[in-house]
Amino acid sequence: MEFDLSKRHCYYFNEITKIPHGSRNEKALSDYIVSFAKAHGYACRQDEVFNVLVDKPASPGYEDCAPVILQAHIDMVNEKNKDSGHDFDKDPLDLYVDEEGWLHARGTTLGADDGSGAAYMLAILDDPDLKHPPIQCIFTTMEEIGLIGASSLKAEDFHGKKLINLDSGGEVETTVSSAGGARAQIICRLQKEANDLPAYTFGIRGLLGGHSGGLIHLERGNSNILAARILKEMKLNGIDFCLVRFNGGLKYNAIPREADVTFVSSAPYEKIEASIRKTEAAIKEELEFSDPGFRVELEESGSEECRITGEISGHIVDYMYLMPNGLMHRSLKLDGLTVSSLNAGVVITEDDRFIIEDLIRSAITSHTDTLISQLELLGSVYGFEVCIGERYSGWNFSANSELREVLRDVLARRGKQLIERATHGGLETGIFKGLIPDMDIITYGPIAEGEHTPDEKLDLASFDRSYKILTEVLENCR
Repeated sequence: MEFDLSKRHCYYFNEITKIPHGSRNEKALSDYIVSFAKAHGYACRQDEVFNVLVDKPASPGYEDCAPVILQAHIDMVNEKNKDSGHDFDKDPLDLYVDEEGWLHARGTTLGADDGSGAAYMLAILDDPDLKHPPIQCIFTTMEEIGLIGASSLKAEDFHGKKLINLDSGGEVETTVSSAGGARAQIICRLQKEANDLPAYTFGIRGLLGGHSGGLIHLERGNSNILAARILKEMKLNGIDFCLVRFNGGLKYNAIPREADVTFVSSAPYEKIEASIRKTEAAIKEELEFSDPGFRVELEESGSEECRITGEISGHIVDYMYLMPNGLMHRSLKLDGLTVSSLNAGVVITEDDRFIIEDLIRSAITSHTDTLISQLELLGSVYGFEVCIGERYSGWNFSANSELREVLRDVLARRGKQLIERATHGGLETGIFKGLIPDMDIITYGPIAEGEHTPDEKLDLASFDRSYKILTEVLENCR
């Protein structure tokens, strides 16, 4: 199958790939969309983060219909193979079609996430013959690095209460729920003292980890929480100690796989080892099916000049031992969907601070509020500072959606059954739902694979079919 540039959606996707548009570098593409809108005589607005909002009037006979909002993000993830000389700041993508009809970019990401959605919107804006209600097209920026463009929008920016998000693939699939989120940073101010005790180090190894949005429901071990448990059970076994360092995890949104703890103690090495091995055996049994490779590596680590005081060491261990973590709530409506979770993703020991970086996810705002309150209450007990950073709303499942039924009917006429999916990841749709709670939202898009990697590819036959389905959905929004 060829990449037929006579088709509007293909033409505009090709135009998008000529313009560098990685996250934080969307201005050129944003300016292109503004110029396009002005050339077509459409009302448009470009905001301070380069989101673009474009309004297209209804086609004849649809003037009294409720408006429909189309939305996609215009940034892409810039990833390339090691042998690629591509410069994402200035080079157009090098497109080619394989023998099975998939569109690729040579050696780099393709940007079908979400250039396909942006191309659909430009094609719809450019076609004078389509039948549709009033349309607002919202092109957002910096989605891939934290939903930043969407987060800058306000309720008054939306000119309707029906929204089709075009950042979801599958052709016969739609997303029906997504998680909101909040980042929490828990800070303990350290007090240190001179040390004259032997030092020991243990490391958590062999955990599988994974993305907290997609895999938290598997209840895999969290290296940071398990390290705190080992320390707490040492204390319960009569072993006094003071921490020197406690570090674990790499990203707040990833289930941490490893953690390293250095502590000092007057207890004999044999007693320390016996306690740790007892806890290790219990954890191995608990994680038999989720993390069969779990193990604890222990060694004597020589001398340390200073240590965290015993009181503060105890507070750190107790806080992490008691804090909520992992899967909190499952959906009773959608099988396999996690509704709420907390991931203690990173712990860091600095010169004067111990820091825990958490990510809370939930489709239900009250769940997020409760988890934040629990962290804050626990912090007040131990004198820790709890700072809540960026926060975005969730999109809870609704049994009733007019847009979803329209999409279902359009697919049924083709002999296809609509597949409803929910995600525990964060989507721009959650932000929109938070701004306008009665917004009717669906997601839609073509089949694509390998997003965020140089293996990304777009099924051109599906790209054509999905565009036709999208235009029929608009035609049936009466």
